[in-house]
Amino acid sequence: MKNTLLFLLLLCCSFVIAQQTISESEYSNIEEKVISWRRDIHENPELSNREFKTAEKIAKHLKSLGIDVQTKVAHTGVVGILKGKKEGKVVALRADIDALPVTERNDLPFKSKVTSTFLGEKVGVMHACGHDTHTAILMGVAEILAKNKDKINGTIKFIFQPAEEGPPPGEEGGAKLMIKEGVLKNPDVDAIFGLHINSETPVGTIKYKSGGTMAAVQRFVITVKGKQTHGSQPWKGIDPILISAKIIDGLQTIISREVNLTNEAAVISVGKITSGVRFNIIPESAELIGTIRTLDYDMQKQITKRMQEMVPSIAKTYGGEATIVLENFTDITYNEPSLVTTMLPTLQKVAGIDKVLQQKAVTGGEDFSYFQNEVPGFYFFLGGMSIGTTESFPHHTPDFKIDDSGLLLGVKALTEMSIDYLNN
Repeated sequence: MKNTLLFLLLLCCSFVIAQQTISESEYSNIEEKVISWRRDIHENPELSNREFKTAEKIAKHLKSLGIDVQTKVAHTGVVGILKGKKEGKVVALRADIDALPVTERNDLPFKSKVTSTFLGEKVGVMHACGHDTHTAILMGVAEILAKNKDKINGTIKFIFQPAEEGPPPGEEGGAKLMIKEGVLKNPDVDAIFGLHINSETPVGTIKYKSGGTMAAVQRFVITVKGKQTHGSQPWKGIDPILISAKIIDGLQTIISREVNLTNEAAVISVGKITSGVRFNIIPESAELIGTIRTLDYDMQKQITKRMQEMVPSIAKTYGGEATIVLENFTDITYNEPSLVTTMLPTLQKVAGIDKVLQQKAVTGGEDFSYFQNEVPGFYFFLGGMSIGTTESFPHHTPDFKIDDSGLLLGVKALTEMSIDYLNN
């Protein structure tokens, strides 16, 4: 009898939690606003640590909702705090707000025509990774939750983060600086949620992975020193370009022959080579800049150790010298498994069980990982590709495009996750 009563009580509690949702009409009413905000932000993008107008737009909106607002966090970040009807846990919701130095190349009516200066060069500026959608979604979530404080047991902290793509050289920024300035304190955050729109995932779909879901990102700079000579007399010099080619070839053998790729994926890519000034001069030096992506810290240690051994050795073999400098950009984006298990029913509730799919790890990186180093976090992917699309364009490209009809599911997901987490 006692077991039966306990079962009925648990069933009743589960039913109550499942019913604590926002009405479909209220979600429908916010959709047009979210799309409008997104398009305005898309048309007026700003680079990392320079998101002044974006931050102003966010702060104005949050203040209009009666949310306590803090500005100029980590330079241009905005933080809003919303207290529910009762004391309780604190959940944080994060959206990144910066754009990229990419010149937009599509026919959208709200296409960006903004230009700026990046690393001394004039560049186009574009939301080529969907941060405009993240910002608009969280603005919509804030509006709905502010109007439904009576359904919240606890506190919600809205974190609009600048410089996710990395601050300019010589500056601090991003999640690291926000944490350093106390964004997870006062009140102390118990858990944090975030999402990323995906141009290659169909609208209406949510994808997730428990545990390590996105890669740790490292940047490396290799400096090769040779001996300058006339291009017609290579035997009188030491060719740093040839040495660079051998180094690049050698680094790829670490991935293809030395690390156990059945454990996790790993990548070494060289993205920039600088050397020489003229066709008939073998130059004095060369510089290689690239990235390492790992999903396992033991593999990361193995790869960086071998790179540090291999780079100078290869250069020495060809008569030159080479050094390598490594810099950490992000840690592994790690979804706390127990938190994923707890929140999965909420995602299934808003999207449908058949639309919430497990995925493999992604070799892209996210500085959301730094928040997850401090508190349990859950980061998932939201579909942004139009249904029936045969060709989608990757993130960080000039043709990147997102279907606005996918934004409302993001609003629903973060809203319902917040309410269910705090009330459960």
